[in-house]
Amino acid sequence: MPRPRGKRRPPRKPDPFASIRRNHRIRVPKIRVVGPDGNQVGLMDTKEALAIAQEAGLDLVEVAGQARPPVCRIMDFGKYVYEQQKKAKDSKGSSSKTKEVKFRPRVDVHDFMTKLRRAEEFLDKGNKVKLTLSFRGREMAHTEVGFDTMRRAIEDISHMATPDNEPRLIGRNINVMLTPLPANKRKPKYSSHLVEAEQEASEAVPESAPEGSDGADSSKE
Repeated sequence: MPRPRGKRRPPRKPDPFASIRRNHRIRVPKIRVVGPDGNQVGLMDTKEALAIAQEAGLDLVEVAGQARPPVCRIMDFGKYVYEQQKKAKDSKGSSSKTKEVKFRPRVDVHDFMTKLRRAEEFLDKGNKVKLTLSFRGREMAHTEVGFDTMRRAIEDISHMATPDNEPRLIGRNINVMLTPLPANKRKPKYSSHLVEAEQEASEAVPESAPEGSDGADSSKE
């Protein structure tokens, strides 16, 4: 009777660092050596460079195998692998998305502020924002109106982002990409909760009494 087979283990992911030659896997007789501090040491026998690395408790790692002779660096390979994996994880976790906010050439004040508030919320989350202004029909005869609107939007959102380039007209659209400022330099001022707080504060201010009134009824003489 055949024995039941257990579940197969999923194949291991290939090690991206396995192909890096280091220590005794470096077979060429001479190499150009870079020290642990990043400074050039010069041309050396591979055995001599390996002995220096081992004495320091470090590794001899090939960093440019295509060079003639190959370039190797004395380093802590385990620490190098850890730092590279951490960088890859951080960049993956902090990768931002691109959001789009659309404008019209002759936008009213309320709609303009709504667009800015939406852009600000995207930027505050670390997303890049693409501002797009679209023309229709005869509006193309007055593209300067659209450019003025876009420049005003860029100026009014400058507390949160910087433009990657000047606004450009492509077809019937003016486009510009905004990159958020570092988190410690962003100062939101259009977000809905801030606007509501300002409105509540203004409503809480008591109305001033009419001039000449001391708040009490005056008696007739």
